[in-house]
Amino acid sequence: MGKLTVGALRAVLGVVFAGTVFVQAGMVWALAAKPADGSLPLTPLRVITILGMVSAQVALVCVWRLVTMVRRGTVFSDAAFRYVDGVIGAIVAAALVWFAVTGINAPGQRDDPGVTVIMAGIGVAILGVALIVLVLRMLLTQAVARDVQAARMQAELDEVI
Repeated sequence: MGKLTVGALRAVLGVVFAGTVFVQAGMVWALAAKPADGSLPLTPLRVITILGMVSAQVALVCVWRLVTMVRRGTVFSDAAFRYVDGVIGAIVAAALVWFAVTGINAPGQRDDPGVTVIMAGIGVAILGVALIVLVLRMLLTQAVARDVQAARMQAELDEVI
């Protein structure tokens, strides 16, 4: 991975992380302020937003660590699994948060249940992203095993020579 690519990705990750912190701060401030009169229960939605931002932050930190490992050439090691698992967990948590939003929003959509169905479909799509990352984790498992095997074979070859 080139320095420009790593720098650009880190800049994006930093901006997104700062954005999530800003949203969390706004939600905490809104929770402390006078409740608004609205048709939706805003307090649960604000708490859910804070939790959703936490899941995004976990994923961002894990991706940052993985990029660091790629840059150092250590990504094909057992240590990488911790961060990949963190990304998978964060995505699943984000899906659960989305399903909670869908559930809170559903009673207000009795006249048009299609909105709830679409929102539930988005939640399923988020879970699909977690499954894609799980498949990538399996590929990483194979790559780590091949790397270990190659290192062992190189050591045997070095002994012969």
